[in-house]
Amino acid sequence: MQNGTHLYALDISGASFTKACGGPCTEGCVTLARIGEDAWALGDSKRPDAQPLRFTTQELDAAGTDPARFGIGV
Repeated sequence: MQNGTHLYALDISGASFTKACGGPCTEGCVTLARIGEDAWALGDSKRPDAQPLRFTTQELDAAGTDPARFGIGV
């Protein structure tokens, strides 16, 4: 399992982010990309220039974020 320090060392320049919206996508959406075997980057479509936050699969699960909602398998 990755730790927080190592997650930010991963190169995400080629990551493919997928959007999930809680309702109408007029306000903005959460974006998610797999960046490693047990690593994820979570962004905000309203702030595309902001650095995405990074999480392990276990951390995403604890926060109630399911990659399947984004169409991404774990």
